[in-house]
Amino acid sequence: MPGKPPLILASASPRRLDLLAQIGLVPDKVAPTDIDEARRKDEAPRALAERLAREKAAACPEAGFVLAADTVVAVGQRNLGKAADEAEAEAFLRLLSGRAHQCITGVAVRAPDGRVACRTVLARVKMKRLTDAEIAAYVASGEWKGKAGGYAIQGLAGGFITAINGSYTAIVGLPLYETRMLLEGMGWRR
Repeated sequence: MPGKPPLILASASPRRLDLLAQIGLVPDKVAPTDIDEARRKDEAPRALAERLAREKAAACPEAGFVLAADTVVAVGQRNLGKAADEAEAEAFLRLLSGRAHQCITGVAVRAPDGRVACRTVLARVKMKRLTDAEIAAYVASGEWKGKAGGYAIQGLAGGFITAINGSYTAIVGLPLYETRMLLEGMGWRR
């Protein structure tokens, strides 16, 4: 009897590996994919998160159960991607300061037979009104680098969050319940 198909994580995110470990899942392989993550004209943030997750799963050349995800931070229909530099990180924090925003994570699983299933999970996050000093200190920390919306809720920015409605793990980058259900629904077994 052949061995079970491997679980491949199509992401280089250490946060996603840590989250999977919380529920006892360790991918057999990590195989990040490189796709164009630019938002299409008039593409809503929720549609963007789902499309990127699907494209990452499709782009992975590995055979097995491929797990891919993408997180989008949005204020209304405005997508806040990964800040390119300190000035953009500061602008993102000023926009998020004192208001609610959405963290939308798309998760896709590609089964060995090519079937793909996807879930999109939305969480609402409210950030306190930030002082100039708090913004400057956070930008100086460098924690914003590589993070959607220019902040990491699991780090220093956790002290700025006044309310969350939805999945905390989706905000960090991988909604664990939905991920587990997708994998099992596609036939993956430990």
